[in-house]
Amino acid sequence: MTDLLADAPSNWGKWGPDDEVGALNYLTADEVLRGIQHVKKGEVHTLQRLIGDPKGDPVWPGRTPAERTQVLDESSWDGADGPAFPGGLHYADDKINAFLQGSTQYDALGHVWYGGQIWNGYDARTTVGGLDKASVEPIAQKGVVGRGILLDMARFRDKATLDKAETFTHEDLQACAAAQGVTIEKRDVLVIRTNFLQLFHEQGDAFYDGFCEPGLVYSDGLVRWFQDMEIPNLVTDTIANEVTYDPNNGTALPLHCALMRNLGVTLTEIADLETLAASSAEDGQYTFLYAAAPLKVHLGSGSPVNPLAIK
Repeated sequence: MTDLLADAPSNWGKWGPDDEVGALNYLTADEVLRGIQHVKKGEVHTLQRLIGDPKGDPVWPGRTPAERTQVLDESSWDGADGPAFPGGLHYADDKINAFLQGSTQYDALGHVWYGGQIWNGYDARTTVGGLDKASVEPIAQKGVVGRGILLDMARFRDKATLDKAETFTHEDLQACAAAQGVTIEKRDVLVIRTNFLQLFHEQGDAFYDGFCEPGLVYSDGLVRWFQDMEIPNLVTDTIANEVTYDPNNGTALPLHCALMRNLGVTLTEIADLETLAASSAEDGQYTFLYAAAPLKVHLGSGSPVNPLAIK
């Protein structure tokens, strides 16, 4: 990775030596107001996938889906040991045991690195025991609000889902936008639909055989386009935002390093874009107010989130 990205652009230091939110600094009050201008109907789409879906929860290989445990319910009062409150109050209580990145989620900027340094040049040793720098907490404190644009690559390529290991470039994103009658603008939150995770529900365990998701493929031009366009946030409906193994150089997830670690672009994964995509295909509106705030998890490398697309 060090050799591949030796000449890659960097935003380290652009927002000062202590910055922990990177390209989200582009989302100023003016960008919030620009996003609001794209609310036409007051139509709200929530983009989080259901945790504990009876059909299963897609997760990165090696992670396990969230486990929800019922702690209290009406049966807790079947005997004499249930909690006693004046007036006879009963209640339900439950908990989950989950990877913070085991559902629709935001990556912290310090989530992935190479060469012993994370975002903004912080020492990778600051991740030991939890992210002292560039955790998900600063992102959660700031919130993410701006103009979102849906780029429906599956419909653009006339497919129900993109194929395993299928790739596309920033030029493809621009062509997709043009076909939709819209233009990608500076500081847009890019929301990319592949519908690849539909295959998880159709194939079950076989989904992970030869696992390689479709997605953006690394090039120096793509990275420089992200920098020039001042893209703050990349949102996709796949588990890891990009083609898993780059067919051109053999590395795993180079855009996590080139975009997140070097440029400070925040990554959002496992989004459910189906109702938004259906609505946009029907009314032709592919831009909207995008609003999201991950949970405020101290030292966390990521956090669940339920983003909103408001048309």
